[in-house]
Amino acid sequence: MEKVKDIIKVAAITGRRHHFKKAGQGNLSGFFVIQPAKPAFHPIAIPPPSKHVLPELTRGRSRLHLSAMQADNDTAQAEEASVETTEATSAQETATLDPWEELEAEAAKWKELSLRTAAEMDNLRKRTAREREEAIRYANQRLLDELLPVIDNFEMGMLAASQDTTSMIYIGMDMVRRQLNEFLSSQGVEEIPAIGMFDPNLHDAVAQEDCAAGEEGRILRVTRRGFKLRDRLLRPASVVVSKLPTPAEGGEA
Repeated sequence: MEKVKDIIKVAAITGRRHHFKKAGQGNLSGFFVIQPAKPAFHPIAIPPPSKHVLPELTRGRSRLHLSAMQADNDTAQAEEASVETTEATSAQETATLDPWEELEAEAAKWKELSLRTAAEMDNLRKRTAREREEAIRYANQRLLDELLPVIDNFEMGMLAASQDTTSMIYIGMDMVRRQLNEFLSSQGVEEIPAIGMFDPNLHDAVAQEDCAAGEEGRILRVTRRGFKLRDRLLRPASVVVSKLPTPAEGGEA
């Protein structure tokens, strides 16, 4: 009996025919046809759309469609306008210049550019050569500027030692002075002359003194020597300049 139940369960699942022998009935046999159970189906009721929803959806779709069409039309119009402008410009240039004139204009432009470039390169070459020459000519200017105060102190020592010109100190210092002057001359250094009239480009007036004889603005004496390095001023000469005497107050009646 248990075997029959199992066969009935299998038949209920697969839906096939199964032969079996009834217990206690000899060779009597039979079969059952069992259909598998169908799942229950419960339909779901979907409510119809609201009357207010359909018009809004329809209008929204219409607006999106119109916006897309308008954007496409604007893009197409802009492209057409750009193409027409380019074609009009090209046609105008072609109509203005024929091929021969266009070639001549292009050749003239490149010729002018080449001449300008050659002039700039020539100016650059000349400026570079001038700067290199000046660097060589005035390479020792800083050294000489720092050496001039040392020469000034040496001159003051010579002035003190000149009281006894026969002493070995004075003779030795005089030899050093001659060597310094030779060194300055070899470097292109020249002493600024301090005679005659005052020149503001070369002289520095440190004082004025009354001078009855002579004219105003004449150099009376030098307080510090000045030097030039070739055509460049190293240091102006410090001088005392003459001036006319001031008339005395309360002169003759």
